[in-house]
Amino acid sequence: MDTRSKVLQLFKALHRTRQQVFKDDNQALEAARKKINSEFRRNLTGLSPEKITELLKFGSDVEIILRKTVIQGVLSNHDTITIAPRKEVLLDNLPFNENPTQKDT
Repeated sequence: MDTRSKVLQLFKALHRTRQQVFKDDNQALEAARKKINSEFRRNLTGLSPEKITELLKFGSDVEIILRKTVIQGVLSNHDTITIAPRKEVLLDNLPFNENPTQKDT
């Protein structure tokens, strides 16, 4: 896949993630849209292939962090925040076992 396609794919992935993570929060959606667009516009020309690879890695890491760690909270009243975590944010919760058994290999 050529560099242009990778950049476009990352740009679209970041915007899709933004729409999922900040769903129903117009202010956060707009702020994230502006930030994504400005960063891509700022790095539009004059970059070495090494720098492009570095920025692609950074953008991919940002997309993963947004998707897997950001939880949206909604202020219900003056002292209550309701959260609705997405499936990607939830981790498997395994019970603690004080005496684990060893499996033979």
